[in-house]
Amino acid sequence: MTMNTNKHGVISVVYDEKTHEDLHTCLFACFLSQEEPKRIAKALSDLAWIEAMQEELLQFKLQNVWILVDLPKEEGIDYDEVFAPVARIKAIRLFLPYASFMGFMVYQMDVKSAFLYGTIEEEVYVCQPLGFEDPDYPDKVYKVVKALYGLDRAPRAWYGTLAKYLLDNGFQRGKIDETLFIKKQKGDILLVQVYVDDIIFGSTNKEVCTKFEKLMHDKFQMSFMGELNFFLGFQVKQIKDGIFISQDKYEAEILRKFSFTDVRTSSTPMDTKKPLLKDLDGDDVDVYLYRSMIGSLMYLTLSRVDIMFAICACAKFQVTPKVSHLHVVKRIFRYLKGQPKLGLWYPRNSPFDLVAYSDSDYARGSLDRKSTIGDCQFLGCRLISWQCKKQTMVATSSTKAEYVAVTSCCRQVLLDSESNAGLWA
Repeated sequence: MTMNTNKHGVISVVYDEKTHEDLHTCLFACFLSQEEPKRIAKALSDLAWIEAMQEELLQFKLQNVWILVDLPKEEGIDYDEVFAPVARIKAIRLFLPYASFMGFMVYQMDVKSAFLYGTIEEEVYVCQPLGFEDPDYPDKVYKVVKALYGLDRAPRAWYGTLAKYLLDNGFQRGKIDETLFIKKQKGDILLVQVYVDDIIFGSTNKEVCTKFEKLMHDKFQMSFMGELNFFLGFQVKQIKDGIFISQDKYEAEILRKFSFTDVRTSSTPMDTKKPLLKDLDGDDVDVYLYRSMIGSLMYLTLSRVDIMFAICACAKFQVTPKVSHLHVVKRIFRYLKGQPKLGLWYPRNSPFDLVAYSDSDYARGSLDRKSTIGDCQFLGCRLISWQCKKQTMVATSSTKAEYVAVTSCCRQVLLDSESNAGLWA
């Protein structure tokens, strides 16, 4: 079978895209299935195959094999909705400041084979994979009961299963942020934030965290990972005085990727006296390299506010970048090389009042004379949200530009307040 992989549907793709170890694991699982023909035949005959398949998937971790099954995907006929809520980065930047304010530790756990716990509502059948038809029941098909990896509605099915289980056990779901679950009992509060199969949680009472861990183990196979150290690209350091989040590892990675590990550093991300222009007479640069550098830097702005304006200014020229634009992007990398350890600090001894600031630079756009909005929101002295973008209209006065900036800032303040109404309550 290894030599004739192109003739065997599932095995061929595993062979082409995975390692030889995955191939051998797949063949071993198929061998075990042949060793128990009665169980497999019974599963096929009464369409209760999912228990047999799920057992093998959990034992031998063959979820990747079943990704290749071709399932119906016509919206409105085969399914109605596939959207599954996931935690946003901003939600994490709200969760951690509250944890620092309340002074409790945040923990992390992972669900094993999460999608297999979801149950789909639609009726779906799939044929037997080529090369693996059951000889006694070649015309039988599989009826999908549980969500599989690769099924487009699997994330939603898993979220529905998890949400129902938490709600049945006394949790309340956030009205705006549906990935935040809150449980209050006897003066203590337990917060749970969900990102697909990664869960972070914390409570003012450590015993409540222990009970929640046991509650999850009773229903799902979980991996308890201890204190939160790394989540959604953030490095999290929890100490007695507060919480510090950064992206040091990612920053070092992009510096190595674009060969900026041994360069002279810069004290500022860009020159404020030389505005960026289209530079029509300048030499073109590799557009893919330029966009790759901009994209890498944009992800870094999740914790580095100091480079956001410079990156947004350079991002305007991604269609036809010139040498002058590339020099500015390289200066941002040199600035990161000289300031590698910056991040967001959430001190414990700080009030929890929501404070916002906004500003605009009237008609400073060098190309279209539009103003730029800048605003940020704090919980006490903890920075949780910010933005820097060009206004969509040309303001006829500095007053109008300021009003537009304040309106945008107030909109963000209301959103933050509604998203965390449960925390303030």
